[in-house]
Amino acid sequence: MVKSAADESPGHTTADASVEKKQRGIQSVEVGGRLLEALARHRVPLGLTELAGEAQLPSAQAHTYLVSLTRLGLVKRDALTGNYELGPLSLRLGLMHIEQQPVYRIAASYAPALAERIGFSVAICVAGAQGPTIVRYERGGFPLHVNLHIGTVMSLEATSTGRIFCAFYAREQVGQMARSQALAPDASSPGDNSARTPVVDAQWSKRFDAIRARGIERGIDVPSPGISSLSVPVFDAQQRMQLALTAIGSSGSIDVGWDGEVARQLIETTRQITEALVASN
Repeated sequence: MVKSAADESPGHTTADASVEKKQRGIQSVEVGGRLLEALARHRVPLGLTELAGEAQLPSAQAHTYLVSLTRLGLVKRDALTGNYELGPLSLRLGLMHIEQQPVYRIAASYAPALAERIGFSVAICVAGAQGPTIVRYERGGFPLHVNLHIGTVMSLEATSTGRIFCAFYAREQVGQMARSQALAPDASSPGDNSARTPVVDAQWSKRFDAIRARGIERGIDVPSPGISSLSVPVFDAQQRMQLALTAIGSSGSIDVGWDGEVARQLIETTRQITEALVASN
């Protein structure tokens, strides 16, 4: 078949038609995405009215979309408060994104051997919407009577992992996590600083200075009695904290000395991870 001049003219090419076709989307999917984006941006559960306002939708329309998003597992609704938050499928997608990051892949390759050497459980934790979150958990030789698993959010105040993030992680993200955990006054409510917190309290600031000087933090019998831990940061080539490695064991069994064997193994492993990360770039 012979092509006409019109077929060859600008504006009628196959490439242009392909681009136009690719640009077409499903509007309802994009509207639902606005609700997900609002939840991700605020990092805290939201009520229907607030969430609809953030997505610039009428409440009735937002509710209809949220029903479908909940069925898919992208959103879940708290049975007591009625507030909405990101659901299990959203969290799994987030974990898939984390697993693609070079620092995670490298750390994950070192974690099993570390847990075997020290004989205690090892958690890889990254900054999540509500706080430092376990994204990999290697069980050690000693059983633990504590419910830790992938997806567990660590308290910024009460855990060694949380305090490591407070001391080393980007300040803005720490503030967001703190607000999610209701540990810091909300910047949108100026004047209400009655409840001082680890993130803003001068006494805790000194503690964070000490953590930065040591490069390691520990928790003894907190937040769970009988459970102790040591946590260290992992940095990239620019000395930006990327994640934390935390060793967890039964109090009395795990050596939580600053210069103990577990501490040395943790610090050496983080050094190897950083070197491998730099070499991979």
